[in-house]
Amino acid sequence: MTLAANKRVLSGMRPTGQLHLGHYHGVLKNWLQLQHEYECFFFVADWHALTTGYEDTSGIGASAFDIVVDWLSVGINPSAATIFVQSRVPEHAELHLLLSMITPISWLERVPTYKDQQEKLRERDLSTYGFLGYPLLQSADILIYKAAHVPVGEDQVAHIELSREVARRFNFLYGREKGFEEKALAAVKKLGKRNASLYEELRKRYQEEGAAEALERGQALLDGQQNISLGDRERLLGYLEGGGKVILPEPRALLTPESKMPGLDGDKMSKSYNNTIGLREAPDVVRQKMRTMPTDPARVRRTDPGDPARCPVWKFHQIYSPPDVQQWAQEGCRTAGIGCLDCKAPVIEAVLKEQAPIRERSEEFLAEPDSVRAIIDEGCEAARKAARETLDEVRQAMNLDYR
Repeated sequence: MTLAANKRVLSGMRPTGQLHLGHYHGVLKNWLQLQHEYECFFFVADWHALTTGYEDTSGIGASAFDIVVDWLSVGINPSAATIFVQSRVPEHAELHLLLSMITPISWLERVPTYKDQQEKLRERDLSTYGFLGYPLLQSADILIYKAAHVPVGEDQVAHIELSREVARRFNFLYGREKGFEEKALAAVKKLGKRNASLYEELRKRYQEEGAAEALERGQALLDGQQNISLGDRERLLGYLEGGGKVILPEPRALLTPESKMPGLDGDKMSKSYNNTIGLREAPDVVRQKMRTMPTDPARVRRTDPGDPARCPVWKFHQIYSPPDVQQWAQEGCRTAGIGCLDCKAPVIEAVLKEQAPIRERSEEFLAEPDSVRAIIDEGCEAARKAARETLDEVRQAMNLDYR
């Protein structure tokens, strides 16, 4: 694998059953765009589901299948992205084990979500190594594919920073191969006189002045070289940064916009709040849910004027309605010119229109479950191939390659 790994993206979801519109607007729409811009690996994080739900594992298999059906139904293309299940790629577990040998416990304890989740899930026993170590398993998920970009929200940036620290520590401990500097200098000569001179200039600027721009230019220079081996490329990258051979590249957070999809009660759409609309929920069920969703409490009677800012329905208008319909809803609410059911009607139809093609495609996939399993099988094999390549390098660097 070359430095073109900076075009590789990894993202996953825990299998919690069929997905809802919050997932679609918060994650899947972003995936749909990324799959055409990057080399994407999308996975079902079934091992992560065990970290907080290890007592009852009965639904994980069915949920994993449901999630993949939902991904395919919204347009995630297995020809454009690798779709796989985490537990089907055991290399994740081995890398997690090896990284656990070098990762200080204090690094895991300071991850913000560690104590936050313990507070939120007090009814569960989370005093397990699996829960403490799940951020490191996330790091292994990322590093096993040498993913350079991980789409996350602001609340997940700390996890990416942990992955960067772990990669940096691993490279420091195991990237200093015997004769590294001599091999790096020999590799510089293979760049050609002009590129070698530029490389040396950029290396000096970065190491002596800390110029981030010089580092980026140096990385781009190496990425464009076709006449050097993978090993020389990684040595030159490490030499550029002033360390050893880069075995596990440091990933970067690819910040995603916060989902603006509200739940039926106006709060964040979440299964734990029981306020969701399923991606492929039946139209009659969706209509009933939305017709009975709460509105501005000040509108007790049809003739009472309301305030859209206090009404969950208005949040749906902001996502689904064009400007003219939004203006109609605002004026009608404030003047009591329209009733709440009148106000809900256009957003109900807009939601149903958005769901219709997703529901139609899901029915096709559900009618052909073997085809879905074949997609998963193919994706798992492709993911394993990429993971094996990284793990072979890791074993070799750690002197665990006895063949």
